[in-house]
Parts: sequence; structure tokens; C-alpha cells
Amino acid sequence: MTATYPQDRSHAIDMATHSRRTVITGLGVLSPIGSDPVAFWGALRAGASGIRTVRAVEPSVLSCRIAGEIPDFSPKTLIDKSYRKPLNAMSRPVQFGVVAAQLAVQNAGLVKGTVPPERFGVVFASVMNETEIDDLTGLSVACSAGFGRPVDMAAWGRVGVPQMPPTWMLKYLPNMPACHATIMHDAQGPSNSLTPSDLAGVAAVGEALHVIRRGTADVMLAGGCESKITPVTLARLDTFAPLTREYEHPESAVRPFDRDASGTCLGEGAAVFTLEELAHAQKREVPILGEIVGFASGVDRGMTGAGLARIIRTALTNAGIQPGDIDHVNAHGVGVPELDRFEARGIAAVFDRDVPVFAPLSRFGNMGAASGTMELACSVLALQHGVLPGTLNHTVPDDDCPITVHTGAPRPVTKPYAIKITVTDLGQCGAVVIKRWET
Repeated sequence: MTATYPQDRSHAIDMATHSRRTVITGLGVLSPIGSDPVAFWGALRAGASGIRTVRAVEPSVLSCRIAGEIPDFSPKTLIDKSYRKPLNAMSRPVQFGVVAAQLAVQNAGLVKGTVPPERFGVVFASVMNETEIDDLTGLSVACSAGFGRPVDMAAWGRVGVPQMPPTWMLKYLPNMPACHATIMHDAQGPSNSLTPSDLAGVAAVGEALHVIRRGTADVMLAGGCESKITPVTLARLDTFAPLTREYEHPESAVRPFDRDASGTCLGEGAAVFTLEELAHAQKREVPILGEIVGFASGVDRGMTGAGLARIIRTALTNAGIQPGDIDHVNAHGVGVPELDRFEARGIAAVFDRDVPVFAPLSRFGNMGAASGTMELACSVLALQHGVLPGTLNHTVPDDDCPITVHTGAPRPVTKPYAIKITVTDLGQCGAVVIKRWET
């Protein structure tokens, strides 16, 4: 089942009612800067960028010629042997999600059969993926007067549809990552797929948190996956999305909250968390990476920042903390002036100016449904390792962004909490509060 996340989940639950705590015991990442937690963290701390000249198509045909691509992705070398055949029925982003889910399970030390299937669930952030050109090009040409000519729809009905592979649609549906993950790991508990664009990853973590708090499951895979680096997506978004045209120096092109920001760029990847009820994790005696302690989401219809501020405060209340308890704010920071100013207004309405803002998207591009979990992973690792990397490419602060962006060398983590914020160009907002794990 595919569901768009409810438009307003900003009501808080009293922290005293949270008898079931949710901890992070596993992390799987596939990103342009590293595809395991160790490599990913090393690249973050070193200030590495994964933004490069596009390789998926001839870049000269694009106005924005840069993107955050995952180089040399080979799912058959990463996936369990028992699940290699179904890879042929998955599009590239679905493969990202399924592989990252396996990596999260492995990272958590979960062995199949050790968790009762009905207590193991999945919630994934994804989107309706655009078809790969090779899947339909031949049929389209066969049903037209020649390459580049309009398709004859009558011919398409007679000739094209009967020749379409029967599983064609299953490669692209947004619920496929969750479906494959539930089958692969025999997760028969709650399962859902969330689709509200850049908010989807944060919403997936929030829903998994609620599932565990309610006692409906003990273990949840919560993740997001998307690839915007396909020929069709690149061509479509290149025409109207607010993408930067400054491609001469890819690593410095996306500038979050900066006066000279010129737009964002596209990315691809997946990040999946294994979330677990605390007592269940302690019984397994596994390392704990952090704790999810609060969540809220909703809509700031006018994109004034007031609605976002309300949602941030609700997430903090849900976590049982105050703004002064936060070490840093992990912002979406896409490098589009209008969106960055909207996000900054909401942050500034809640936090003092001395609370540092960290915006990691400029390292790997906008991954859409995968952005929330990928960016959240940065803060989970920062709290775990005790240092916060600097934001790349923030050089001249935008006067209309009244926040303090952390740049330069990594700074020590001084407080136990961080908050991850995500916004969309439709005003959808979400916030997840995490806590450093201390034994």
C-alpha cells in the first residue's frame, strides 16, 4: 500500500507516555561520498564532495551538468545471493533501497528468524520512478511513423500494450522498496510507503517511531531511496527545476543559505536505519548508535516560517526537551534562495543565533525521498563520534537567512540532542529529534 503522509501530524504526545524507547542499531547508506558508514563518515569529516559532472547522459545537452551520482553501483555484488534474481524486476532507485535495507540489517547484527516476523516492520520513503528509456523506446518507435515522431495511440493499443513486459510497472512503483524489503527479511509487521517528496524520509522515521512506541513492532526498517540521475528525470527537471547553471566547479556549485546561491543539483542514493525498541536491543547486546526521541510534521502553507517553527517546537515537546538542549540543527539547505530563506526563518523563530546550523546536502545533491534519511545519518554519526563537520560552500551569509551556519573544521559536539529539519517547495515540513547514546 502506498500512502501520502498525513498533511498535519504536529500534535504532541506527552513525553511521560513514551514507555517504549526507540534506538538506532543499524545504518545502511549508498551515497556519492561513500557506501558504508565508515567511508561515509570519513568523507563527511574530511569535507569531501560527491558532486561531479554528470555521467548518466552526455552532459553538454543539459543546462545543469552536475549531479551527485553513485559511481560504479553494482547491486549483484552487494545483495544476498538468494535475492539476486529479483534485481531484474527493480529500477535503479528500488535497487538502492533494497541494498541499503540489507546493509542496515547486517549493520544491526540481525539474523533472519531471530525476530518474530509479525514484530518486524518496514516503512520506506520513495516516489513513482520514471521509466528507463530502453524499456519503452523500441515499442514507441514501432508505434510511430519513425524515431522522434508522435506515437500513434491506436497502434500503441494494438501493438504496444500487448508487447509490454507484464512486470514493467512493478519496476517503478513507489511501494516496491518496502515490498522487496519485507519479502527479503520476512518482515510481516507494519509496512508502509510514504511519498511526499523531500519530506518522505523524515516522515518514514517518524512513522517508524510511532509504530514502536505503540507497541505494534519491536524492530523497524525506516529508510528512503531515490535516483534523480536518469535520462528522463534529468531532461525533465533541467527544464524547470531551480538547478544551478554553475557547473565549472561542481564541488562548490551548491551553496546553502549563501548570498550568492544559484540553485541546487540532483542526487541519488539511499539511507536506511534499523530502529529497535530499547529493551529488545539491550537483550540482543548490540551497539546502539543513537536514539530517536521526537517527531512532528505538517504544512507551512504560506512558507512564512511560522508553520515550520510550530512544527519544530512540537517535535521538541514530543522529545521532552527545550531549544537550548539542541547541539545543532541539521537543515535541508538545498541552495535555492527562496527555500533556504523559508527554512531559515522557521529555524530562527525557535533557536538562538548561536545554535549552529549544519546543511550537508551540498556534498551529495538533492536526493528527494532519500534526502531526509541521508541527512539524518550525518547527525547520527556526528553525535556518535562527538564532532560536527562543517557545511560546504557557505561563504557569504544571506542577510535574509538569520541563522549561523557552521562551516570550516569540525567542531566538538557539546550537547546530547540534534534536530533534523526538512521542507519542500510546497511548504511541507518535518522534524526529527535524535539523542546521543551514552552507556
